[in-house]
Amino acid sequence: MKWQQSLSLYTERRVLVMLALGFSSGLPLLLVFGTLSFWLREAGVSRTSIGFFSWVALAYGVKWLWSPLVDRMPLPLLSRLMGRRRSWMLFSQLVIMAALAGMAVSDPTANLTQLALFALAVAFASATQDIVIDAYRIESAPERLQGALAAAYMTGYRLAMIMAGAGALAIAAWAGSDTGYDMGGWRIAYLAMAGCMVVGVITCLLLHEPNVDLSEQQRVQHEHKQQLISHGWPRWLAGLAAFGKSAVVSPFADFFRRYGWNALLILGLIASYRIADVVMGVMANPFYVDMGFSKTEIATVTKVYGVIMTLAGAALGGVLVGRFGTLRILMLGALLTAGTNLLFALMSQMGPDVRLLTVIISLDNLSAGIATAAFVTYLSSLTNVAFSATQYALFSSVMLLLPKFMAGFSGLAVDSMGYAVFFTGTAAIGLPVLVLIAMVTRRVPGKL
Repeated sequence: MKWQQSLSLYTERRVLVMLALGFSSGLPLLLVFGTLSFWLREAGVSRTSIGFFSWVALAYGVKWLWSPLVDRMPLPLLSRLMGRRRSWMLFSQLVIMAALAGMAVSDPTANLTQLALFALAVAFASATQDIVIDAYRIESAPERLQGALAAAYMTGYRLAMIMAGAGALAIAAWAGSDTGYDMGGWRIAYLAMAGCMVVGVITCLLLHEPNVDLSEQQRVQHEHKQQLISHGWPRWLAGLAAFGKSAVVSPFADFFRRYGWNALLILGLIASYRIADVVMGVMANPFYVDMGFSKTEIATVTKVYGVIMTLAGAALGGVLVGRFGTLRILMLGALLTAGTNLLFALMSQMGPDVRLLTVIISLDNLSAGIATAAFVTYLSSLTNVAFSATQYALFSSVMLLLPKFMAGFSGLAVDSMGYAVFFTGTAAIGLPVLVLIAMVTRRVPGKL
């Protein structure tokens, strides 16, 4: 594919739709992860507690548990009016808005448990929204567009992170204090973030339901039900068992049937690909606070300029995937992501220099954009469209489960070893990923 053809993919209507859906998907994550860790640290919560608090985001790592329900179970009234994808999308977005409003009125200095419960609700609803949007993306376009869709999705995602990061910090500083803790500022910031979810709601209402032929899986489910009835099962129990096999067992059996024992190698790669990035990410904002940067400096450099570089990286990654193949760019992204963590170790020894911060954030986010565009494309390529929601939820859950779990101990690591050793360690744990990519390239031929 020529460079001009590669770039023209970004003018497709379906690619532009994913920009808005990416925004809706990306907004909640920082509000229960990076921005929340800044809020907690400013409120005087210990780094160790912040690290454990990040386990709220493990909801993203276990979403495969309820993805079969999202994939196949209709919502009363909504599914008849909007279809199976759009109904779940709208429902999850409304829950996110309500839970963010709940976080806005929860002061961590007075009721940390209440804040944690609302954050958990945001995480679960956000993970559900991700299940639906990922399925919609896979079902709405052919494979040739998936790289561009992934890049557009990540662009919207990162624009939302500007809003949830820089936007939330700027609002909290404007409505409260730029250098000290003020609950009033955080309350207004999180209410404003709840209002920003209207972008996703409007997009959902304007979308068309993707046209997917489900006749084959419905036929198989019906035949299995009739077999159970013929063996004396009550009709209601036979229907429930047939649904369970079709919705839960079949998607996982299909993946292992297609890849055999290599499926375990692929899952190992998925489980470890983002480990260096995620484990480091929990302590990034506490690091900025401890280094002495103000909210305004962090918002300007890390949450605006840095995210813009991520957008550039995502767009570049989408083009590179089209030109050189997914696995090669996957390897490049893993190498760059691990390497840029060493730059944070350097900054921990240099002191709070805004110019150095700008350079490091630029390189780190450019690398992250390239890596993420390639990774999302790779996960999409593994998915059978007949089971898109469940299989992609499995892959993206495996992607986050181990990194999020290990990230919970990041505060303990910093408290015991210091930032320099911690950032160096996060770079080191990303290196085995390169070996796994090489093994997948060799043992799963013809896969992008």
